[in-house]
Amino acid sequence: MRVISKKKLIEFYDKYPDSKTQLEAWHKEAQKSIWEKPQDIKNLYKTASFLAGNRVVFNIAGNKYRLIVKIEYKLKIVFIKFIGTHYEYDKIEAEKI
Repeated sequence: MRVISKKKLIEFYDKYPDSKTQLEAWHKEAQKSIWEKPQDIKNLYKTASFLAGNRVVFNIAGNKYRLIVKIEYKLKIVFIKFIGTHYEYDKIEAEKI
């Protein structure tokens, strides 16, 4: 999958260094994966949550942080829409971000 854009992850883990290892691992795994449907993601990430609009929520660092992506399965593109603390996640409309 093509991940757009890693810069958001870097900016986040520069601010929250305890997220770096997991975000780097997620990015590497996403890049080498070919996700054609939600079940492909669920097979790798048991705790992933699926939202309307092809959005997926990943728990990072024991659910301390949340990563929301939008996936265009046919184009093989993953758009990073949000990365934040659990508290910040609770303040947004995840389906619309």
